[in-house]
This record gives sequence, structure tokens and C-alpha cells, in this order.
Amino acid sequence: MRQLLPVARDPVDPAEVYADLPAAEGRAGVRLNMIASADGATTLAGVSGGLGGPADRAVFHALRALADVVLVAAGTVRAERYGPADVPIAVVTRSCRLDWDSPFFTAQHARPIVVTVEAAPAAELAEAHEVADVIVAGERSVDLTVAVAELTGAGYGSVLAEGGPSLNGQLAQAGLLDELCLTVAPTLAGGTAKRILAGGTPAGSGALRLHGLCEDDGFLFLRLRPAG
Repeated sequence: MRQLLPVARDPVDPAEVYADLPAAEGRAGVRLNMIASADGATTLAGVSGGLGGPADRAVFHALRALADVVLVAAGTVRAERYGPADVPIAVVTRSCRLDWDSPFFTAQHARPIVVTVEAAPAAELAEAHEVADVIVAGERSVDLTVAVAELTGAGYGSVLAEGGPSLNGQLAQAGLLDELCLTVAPTLAGGTAKRILAGGTPAGSGALRLHGLCEDDGFLFLRLRPAG
């Protein structure tokens, strides 16, 4: 991997490139890591892994190693078949209906976190408490401002969001995105795949500034932060 901006360097280590974590006032900083095709699709054949390559996987692992906790929607956990991880993974789910017998819960390395709502079924909440830490953030819809505040209070100073697009849109609408780490794959996907954000209007102007840019084998790795 070579860095093009803010200064040219070749080669660079992703762990070093991404080491300057975004800061936020009064809460954990939130990074979003996503990949998209050149025409904006976030998945290929239904999963984001179809778009990636070795350098993208290196960035994925570097970002996880730097994070205190990963925040991800339940649908992404299912679609991407998340397994046990060394960093705590907080799964956002309004229904709290998850596969409690999956390796994600039964073979866990770091104890998962379930972020859900007061209206979630009592039986599912009981299951969640058996295999995970539980954060109740909202009555019927997950309030991500509350969720991030709870994670901050639990000692997690750096949050890495991994999608999907609806969760990303809610984070942007709540003004909780401090950095977007976007991999642009040299691929045309076509089809009807979602964009990085789905639903909602980003807080403020939505304007971003380029914080860094790297390249490897045709893949572009952008770091973007709020312009304000």
C-alpha cells in the first residue's frame, strides 16, 4: 500500500496510517468502515466481501485492532456471517431475534454486546443476557445517541461501525460519524445494491474533507472527516 495524501509515502503500514483516531466531544469517537464499487454498490452477490482484496482486508484488520468496540447491524452480522472476534462486537437489533446458538455467541473470544430496545420480546432479552452484555437504548427504536453514550460510559473510547447502510444513515443523521474510512473497489457492480447510507439526512451540511488517501492494486482508500 502507498500513501498519496496528505504526504506521499511508499510503502505504508495500514496500522500506522489509521493510528490517529478521530476525537469527539464528550463521547467515544466513531469511525465507519465501508467498501463500495466504483459505481457506488456496497455489495457484490449480496455481500461486501465480494468487493474486497488483500489490502482491503489488511485495512479491515488494522481498524479492528485500533477499535475498542465494533458497532454493527444485526442484518450485517447475518449476511456477512460474523464469527467470534477479539474485539467486542455490539449488535444493533430492534427485535432482539438473533441466532443464540451461532459461533458468534457460543465460541466468543470477546463477549458480544446486544443493543436493543425496551419493547424487545422478554424471552429474547433473557437469551441475550445469557450470552452477551445488553444495552437498552430506546423504547421501540434504537437510539444510537444513547447507545454510543452507554458504550462510552462502559469505557469504550473508540467505536468502529461496520454497517449496514441503514445503521450508517442513522449514525449520520444523529451526527455521530467522526470519520468515514471508504474503500473504492475498481469494479462496476450494477444491480440494485444499496449505497453506503440509506435513509435519513446527515446532520449539518454533510460536507466532508479528505483526511488521507492511499492506493493498492487499483483500490483507493479514503479517509474523510466532517468539514465543519
